[in-house]
Amino acid sequence: MEALDKQELHELLESKQYRVVRQRLLALDAADISELLASVPEDYAIISFRLLPKDLAVQVFDLMDGGLQRHLLESFSDHTARSILESMPPDDRAELLDEVPAMVARKLLQILSPDQRQLTLQLLGYEEGTAGREMNPLFVDLNVDMNISQALEKVRRLAINRETIYECYVMDHYRHLVGSVSLRDLVIASPEAKLTDIMKPNPPFVFTNTDREQAARALSEHNLLAIPVVDTEQRLVGIITHDDVVDILDKEATEDIYRFGAVQGTERGYFTSRILNVVRRRALWLLMLILVNTVTGSIITSQSVLLGEVVILAAFIPLLIGTGGNVGAQSATVVIRGLATGEITHKRALAIVAREAGVGLLLGIVLGLVVFAWSYFLGHNMHVAIVVTVTLAAVSTLATVTGSALPFLFRLVKVDPAMVSAPLITTVMDIFGVGLYFFVAHLLLQF
Repeated sequence: MEALDKQELHELLESKQYRVVRQRLLALDAADISELLASVPEDYAIISFRLLPKDLAVQVFDLMDGGLQRHLLESFSDHTARSILESMPPDDRAELLDEVPAMVARKLLQILSPDQRQLTLQLLGYEEGTAGREMNPLFVDLNVDMNISQALEKVRRLAINRETIYECYVMDHYRHLVGSVSLRDLVIASPEAKLTDIMKPNPPFVFTNTDREQAARALSEHNLLAIPVVDTEQRLVGIITHDDVVDILDKEATEDIYRFGAVQGTERGYFTSRILNVVRRRALWLLMLILVNTVTGSIITSQSVLLGEVVILAAFIPLLIGTGGNVGAQSATVVIRGLATGEITHKRALAIVAREAGVGLLLGIVLGLVVFAWSYFLGHNMHVAIVVTVTLAAVSTLATVTGSALPFLFRLVKVDPAMVSAPLITTVMDIFGVGLYFFVAHLLLQF
């Protein structure tokens, strides 16, 4: 039997063959169902979703994007919505409530049971973008005084509603993290042995206020299934699992790409945000860049005498400022990525900037040789060709220095380096490039 596609689903629902739809959906896995429902009109998605058994419905719901989740929840009765929400991992539930409008979030919180509401509010109480906001507060906690038999009994008791049981955490009587133990080690150990005999003491951990990207990197670096999250008093309050890390890194990468393009992401996602909100957020950046670019116009205007005497100089302004922006953006990209992955640190800042300056100089020389011939061909003026070539080499060098240094400076003042956007680099290099061009022209043409 071929996999159900959206056209066939549409036809089956139109003819009200709901039993067939259910059977065909059950032949798919949760990820395929989620993708299928996202491709059909919302009314069909809602009908199809309601045909799923509860366990499968929860899995499918968890994989959907925020917009479709919100529409489904709004179509459910309070009882159904509560059932779906309380079946979700607490961290996923908190993320969903973060994405929906405030009015909807308040309504959904009210329909949760008191225990689940408190658990969700606990996560929402942590600052956005931190490990505390991303963690799952449900994990297998073992007491330091237990033996292996007692520990396994508790694992069996808790396993039904824990996201992972493959790594368990050992705490003292004050809930301080003292060790970790894998399920494998518990299973093969002697039932009478003490937990302290097989646990790994002082496991890696992160704090609730640790940046989520740093937490994800720590889990990856230590090759863990999950990393514990502790509060300021080092009491264990949650864990971040390897599948959470995939989501975190995806969010961070998306956020960095938006910022580098000077496009602010939104809490509801760019493509599900209202058009007016998107326009407002993008317009703020663009208006700021326009104001900065007026400096470039002022510099050009102030050189009207020089341009009047050597008109051909104006033809090379777009080439020089465009090259400066492109070269600077390239350097900013590699440095921002290096900082994000931990490949480079502040200790290497001067070495990295110096290296990029060398790269910029060599690029400027290579490009300058090509432009020299082209500029001489256009203007038939050796002096102008030299001005353009020297400026291009200088602009390329300055662009790589600027593009590589700004991310370090932003990180130094506690600002996300991804805010060093390509439009910002381009705008800065427009000003520097034009100013440098006319400075070299005055110097070599003796105006």
